[in-house]
Amino acid sequence: MPARKPSLPSSLQELASQSDARIDVALGAALVAKDAYPSLDPAAVLDDLDEMSAPLFPLRLEERSPQEQVQALSEHVYESLGFRGNEDDYYDPRNSLLSDVLTRRLGIPITLAIVYCQIARRVGVPARGVGFPGHFLVRVDDPRRPDDPPLAIDPFFAGRVLDRPAIERLLQRALGPEESLRPEEHLAPASARSVLVRMLTNLKAIYLTRGDHARAHLAADRILLFSPDSPSVLRERGDLAARLGAHESAKVDFARALELDPQGAESGVLRTRLAELERSRRSLN
Repeated sequence: MPARKPSLPSSLQELASQSDARIDVALGAALVAKDAYPSLDPAAVLDDLDEMSAPLFPLRLEERSPQEQVQALSEHVYESLGFRGNEDDYYDPRNSLLSDVLTRRLGIPITLAIVYCQIARRVGVPARGVGFPGHFLVRVDDPRRPDDPPLAIDPFFAGRVLDRPAIERLLQRALGPEESLRPEEHLAPASARSVLVRMLTNLKAIYLTRGDHARAHLAADRILLFSPDSPSVLRERGDLAARLGAHESAKVDFARALELDPQGAESGVLRTRLAELERSRRSLN
C-alpha cells in the first residue's frame, strides 16, 4: 500500500502553488468537493481510493501487458466496484464532486477518469487522463514499448477500449466532420493542472445553467488559482461578481483581463463594463 505523504496541502490555493508534477489530482478534486461539503476530510477521500485499489495488488498488474491491465482494471472499477457514467442526470453537480462520485458510484467522464487513473497508478499501471475534445478519456501506455500507441479507454462507458475509428467519431462529434485525428495532439496526456481546471470549468457551467451565481463565482475563483492569467475567466468572474453586487471586485477582474489582452475581441466590452461600473459608483456617492 503506498505510503501517505506526511503533510498534505490543506487548501486549493496551497495545492495550486505547487509545480504541476507535484499536484495530486485526487487531492485537488477532494478539495474542490470540500467547497460543497465544508466538513469533508480530503485525506479520507484518498484513503477510500487506497481501499478500492487494495484487491488488485495480488494481481501484480505492473508485470502484465497493457491489454491485461486494462481488462483487470475495468472489471474491477465497473463490475466489482460498480462505477458507471450517469447517463440519466449527466449535469447533476454531484457527478463533478469526487466525494459524491466515490459514494454514489456515478460520474461523468473526467471524474470517472480520475477514479480509474488513481486506482491504476496505485497498483503500478501508468494510466493518465486525456483532455480529449468533448469527452475526457484515459490512456494506458506500455513503458517497455514506448513507441507503441497507447490504449485509449472511455471511462464513462465501462472502460471500453476505443479503436481509431471510434476515437475519430468522438472527435468529429465534438469538432465537426472535417476534423481528423492527430494522436500526438488529441491523445496527449493531460497535466494535473489542466485536469482540475477542466473539472472546475464543468462545475462552473453547471452552476451557471442552474442560475447559482455564487457557486459559479466560486468555481471561477478556483480556476484562477490554477490559471491566474486567463482573460476569459477573469472576465467571467467579473461578470458574476457584478451580478452578486460585488462591483469593486468586478472592476478589478475586468481591469486585469483588459491589461492581459488589451486588443482582444472582448476589450471593447470590458471597457464599457468598467465605465458602467464607474458611473454606478459615482451615482451612489
